[in-house]
Order: sequence, then structure tokens, then C-alpha cells
Amino acid sequence: MTRKACERAGQGYGATMQHPLSHFDAADLKLVYRVLHKSLMANIDLMDSDFFEKLQSWLQTCAKADGVDTTDHAQWDAWLGNRVVACEDRLSGPRLSIV
Repeated sequence: MTRKACERAGQGYGATMQHPLSHFDAADLKLVYRVLHKSLMANIDLMDSDFFEKLQSWLQTCAKADGVDTTDHAQWDAWLGNRVVACEDRLSGPRLSIV
């Protein structure tokens, strides 16, 4: 992602204010997101974390500004810097069991 794309996304946040995460380097935010996302199954409370939701939402805004279709897992993963995994492989992994 280019810094310019994220800056453009931040400018669209509001006329007089920027998104709070727009001050951070996108590469750093991607790293934090990847680490947190990898820990979701072991730390299920992250799913309800306001910070995690805002981080994901902001990164999706930046990705869209870069022309990424964030509903396409392969594009989203590639943009984040993750290894691209086919949906079949993604769905064959461990599942969360709710009792």
C-alpha cells in the first residue's frame, strides 16, 4: 500500500478531523493486524475488541483506496502481506466450537 492512498483515505474521514489511525505507518498497522488476526482462535475476545474492529476497518479503507477488493480473501491477504491461501484450504483449518 502506498502511504498516499492511506492519506487520501484519512482525508475522507471528516472535514476537520482525520481517522485516529491515519497517523501511523500502514506497514506497522498491517503487522499489528496480522499478529492479532493470527491470535484470534487463542484469544477469542479479540473478536469483540473495539480496537481490532477499528484497525480492520481502517486497513480495509486504505486497501480500497489502493484498489483492493477487500471481499476477495486472496486480494485482502496479499495486500496485508499474508501468504495467500485458497478458500478450500482456509476452510479446512481448525474450527471454533461453541457449546
